[in-house]
Amino acid sequence: MRTGPTILVVDDDARLAATLKEFLAREGYQVEVAQSGAEALAIHAANPRISLALVDLIMPLMDGLTLTDELRRRDPDIAVIVMTGYGTIETAIEAIKKGAEDYITKPFDYEAVRKKIARLMEVMELREHVAQLEGHLQRHECFENITAVSPAMEKVLERARLAAATDASVLIVGETGTGKEMLARAIHQASPRGRMPFVPVNSGALPRELVESELFGFRRGAFTGAYSDAPGIFLAASGGTVFLDEIGEMPKDVQVKLLRVLQEGEVRPVGSTKSVHVDVRVISATNRSLNELRSTLLREDLYFRIATVVLQVPPLRARQEDILVLSQHFAARLTRRYGREISLSRTALELLLAYSFPGNVRELESLIESAAALSADAPQVITEKDLKPLLSPTQIAPSPAMNHPVSIEQMERLTIQQALRMADGNRTKAASLLGISRDTLYRKLRQYQS
Repeated sequence: MRTGPTILVVDDDARLAATLKEFLAREGYQVEVAQSGAEALAIHAANPRISLALVDLIMPLMDGLTLTDELRRRDPDIAVIVMTGYGTIETAIEAIKKGAEDYITKPFDYEAVRKKIARLMEVMELREHVAQLEGHLQRHECFENITAVSPAMEKVLERARLAAATDASVLIVGETGTGKEMLARAIHQASPRGRMPFVPVNSGALPRELVESELFGFRRGAFTGAYSDAPGIFLAASGGTVFLDEIGEMPKDVQVKLLRVLQEGEVRPVGSTKSVHVDVRVISATNRSLNELRSTLLREDLYFRIATVVLQVPPLRARQEDILVLSQHFAARLTRRYGREISLSRTALELLLAYSFPGNVRELESLIESAAALSADAPQVITEKDLKPLLSPTQIAPSPAMNHPVSIEQMERLTIQQALRMADGNRTKAASLLGISRDTLYRKLRQYQS
């Protein structure tokens, strides 16, 4: 027996409907039978797997044309084949104009019925496959705003894409400024919840006495100043995602109530005796170590609930390819913003590669923007002299990630190779990943091939 789409047979002739059901069952299909339009609509509403309906045109109360119209209104993707006698073929053609896919005539030529249904099923499977591919591409595109080509980040992004397809709780671990919220947004946008709200919450910034009411809402009169009901963050994000940044800063008494949300799918507003159902996904983030989070900062039962999938974002100093790519990306973005060409010199790039970036990607972006803002040159080339006053002198040293010195040319060549691999050889896409024009990429490829 097939486990795919179900066929709905609608005919007021019980004997004919039973015969047709028996035939289709022998062909391996799941079959539902209705003897009126009203019964057909009820069965369709209760069974989301119905993708094809065989509808008799001549029925009392609700005829086949009306039923076809209503089925298509409720489910635009459903396929309809109308069943008709030889004397009503014109009516069958009218049904096709209203959205039916085809018609079959009575008495049935079962070989013709078999072929028509098989053809329609193939078309529907193809449509579903195309929809899945489009969905995959859309989910993939959600991560393209994250500029990274290093193998370390590629692994993180691949795990994030897989997590996005599920509803599992995700914990993102990384230093301040590594882009944890950006990654959380990409996971949300690539998930089935992507069209619903994404609500970020800084757990450490909420006043301790207001954490519970902010997260779970409150009822009028629950405390001084509660002049009306408030839904709270979880209800406001219903159907979507709540992003709990700095989860380790959440008070232990509130953690108990958060655990209830994750376990039971319900919240109890402050001042209420009743719980309210809520449907949200939780993505959390922390700049603390997993060991500290689990042993000290969080209840162990809550830790296991939020850490179904753990994504550890490496610091920028551990992925030097991304320093080059991000520097070019930020310079290109400032070029568009200021309307003048902005780039970085070789000495500037060498200095950035030797810097340990305690503030990670956020610090790199700020450095380049500061250097650009302090000049009106057009074009402007940011040099080592422009950047050095903006850096912390104690952080300028060879990166521990680099065991052997690598020249700018070698690093750039490796970065381009990685970008091309990530783009499956598509040079336009690789140039976009690198934050450079396609002409610049072609020029560099010719340079390295010579």
